[in-house]
Amino acid sequence: MISFATLSVNDRIGDNSKLAKLSKLIDWSRLGKYIGKVHKNDINPSNGGRESYDKLPMFKLILLGQWNSLSDAELEYCIRIRLDFISFCGFDINDDVPDETTICRFRNKLIHQGLIDGLFNEVNKQLEELNLKVKKADMAIVDATIIESNARPYSNKTIEEIPKDRKEIEFKENEEKTTNNDDISCKEELSADVDAAWLKKGNKSYFGYKSFATVDEEGFISKTMTVPANESETNKLENMIVDAKSFSGDKAYDSKNNRRILRSKGIKTRILYKKLKNKPMTNWQKKFNKAVSSGRFRVEQSFGTVKRIFKFRKASYFTTKKVQAQFTMKAMCLNLLKAVNKIELVPPKLLQTG
Repeated sequence: MISFATLSVNDRIGDNSKLAKLSKLIDWSRLGKYIGKVHKNDINPSNGGRESYDKLPMFKLILLGQWNSLSDAELEYCIRIRLDFISFCGFDINDDVPDETTICRFRNKLIHQGLIDGLFNEVNKQLEELNLKVKKADMAIVDATIIESNARPYSNKTIEEIPKDRKEIEFKENEEKTTNNDDISCKEELSADVDAAWLKKGNKSYFGYKSFATVDEEGFISKTMTVPANESETNKLENMIVDAKSFSGDKAYDSKNNRRILRSKGIKTRILYKKLKNKPMTNWQKKFNKAVSSGRFRVEQSFGTVKRIFKFRKASYFTTKKVQAQFTMKAMCLNLLKAVNKIELVPPKLLQTG
């Protein structure tokens, strides 16, 4: 039962804040079939003896942590003192709230049980039902961005050469030919983040990951993937394809195989052509690249929002699996923010009432 104090809190917050709009926008109960897979004894309060926290408020709390880029300790503090956090999550103001250990345990269970993708897809499905996100894009756009590791890197001096962006495959082939397995340094001994890797882009070297996103023409993210930074983009396109009329990728995805895959799915190919060695580009290819490039700013805008507003230039966790989960949560935050900003254009009858 909701206390009078909580009703007063909800009344004071009102309906105009982004969290208040977000609370009404999504039918959160539909996310229960994914969150319900987390066993109750996995989210018991860390001090023991008390009843487990409800899973839906816990997920909302995790989402707020990613929305506001908070550590678990900061998130625990906010859920104790911030009225908007308490109201959004559905806690009563008189309730005990989860501590940072319980928050961390619940997030890890979501990740280890592979539930984040299902939650992300459900949110996108609801946004499509509300006509806030298109179900089938006229043009889907794929790209990748570098996310730096939060761990101390192993020194780039311990390897003879760092792979350059867009030349990762060439580097791997040369490395396999010239490297003696007995001389390979053990990354596990050199960095706490065993999956992170070095990549050189321009004149700067990065230690971390590549996060891929497929966006629609409005910049909503439909699909995500994360790999170590030194892996090539060329062979990742097939994993990023979504239902769309056409599909765009930059020159990193220019290969006969990628074009064949898209044609086999009945999707128009809008991949930029790259200049081949000793073979100049045709005038048609130059004009094609110029025409397609004009629409690719959407994916760059999406990455910019994820990094600037949601502060995801650097990962908070170690390993590919956890960085991918965090990126997917940030993508969920981006899509929800874009949807909230469009609410005023949507008839009120389309919005959820609870």
